[in-house]
Amino acid sequence: MLIPGSNYWNVIHGAKPGEVLQDTEGVQTLQILGENMVWLLYMISGTRGNLDEPEKKVKQFMNFIR
Repeated sequence: MLIPGSNYWNVIHGAKPGEVLQDTEGVQTLQILGENMVWLLYMISGTRGNLDEPEKKVKQFMNFIR
């Protein structure tokens, strides 16, 4: 699983309509996240078919309570 990152937690704060735009740090964090998502999607589409997918494995379950 690929998870795009940003520069901090992916949250933005505001209580009333429009207040989130005043959270400049949150806005920047989500802009960076969006840019990284786009880049990751382009990388995935650009390499599809050029790389072998990993072999699927049967999930092994473990119960530590015995």
